[in-house]
Amino acid sequence: MAARAMWKGVIGIGEERVPVKLYSAAQDRTVHFRLLHDEDMVPVRQRLVEPESDSVYEYSQTERAFVTPERDLVLLTREELESIEPEPSRDIDVLRFVPVGEIDHRWYDRPYFLGPDGSAEEYHALVEALRKSDREGVARWVMRKKEYRGALRAGDGYLMLITLRPAEETIAVEELAGPTGKPLEEREIAMAQQLLSILEAEFDPTQYRDEYRERVLELVEAKAKGKTVRRHKAPKARVPQDLTSALKASLAQERKQERKQERKRA
Repeated sequence: MAARAMWKGVIGIGEERVPVKLYSAAQDRTVHFRLLHDEDMVPVRQRLVEPESDSVYEYSQTERAFVTPERDLVLLTREELESIEPEPSRDIDVLRFVPVGEIDHRWYDRPYFLGPDGSAEEYHALVEALRKSDREGVARWVMRKKEYRGALRAGDGYLMLITLRPAEETIAVEELAGPTGKPLEEREIAMAQQLLSILEAEFDPTQYRDEYRERVLELVEAKAKGKTVRRHKAPKARVPQDLTSALKASLAQERKQERKQERKRA
């Protein structure tokens, strides 16, 4: 199935304009369940209930309030909230360009693909310019009544736009307590380096799946067909006593796997 554009915009770099279509680069595959009444298995739904009187209200009968640090409620009307919404726009304004890698990965949030909207000449010129300069843009745009900041990147012949988290949502590493414990010995560092070299390989994203989701769907399919369901027990993780013992165990396991592969090839 061909991807469907969810929004249209225009990348602005100085006086240059590049029309684009925005596509989601990620999808929600979380397993969702229906809530049922435990006696007659009839679907139930959540309602808005006033706790003192147990009265049920519709969403349209509610108002919004902000809770201050002093636990006071500040009422905000819909009109007041609408008045401070950003102005609708199709512009994706590039504010600056920075070297690829300068934006810390903690800031990245949700990825989108950008495809050409109409003539692709300017689009591909921008892709090549970003690729050859090894730069990414910092952009600002408004979409669906919300203002975003994002990174404009080139990859695999396409443009990508990745939303960035606001500064107040990221935690500086300086806020963490410093590591404690005795300094590592040279042999421990050498073993760690050996483990890294053994596990070195190309990144293959197809190996990383939502195994819980797969087990749930397998369970659903089996029960729907009236089959007996076999429950898989998750292996218990062993807590290593120290770095040396953990590395020795990992290296021994890797060598065991290598010997198995060699016997199969023989």
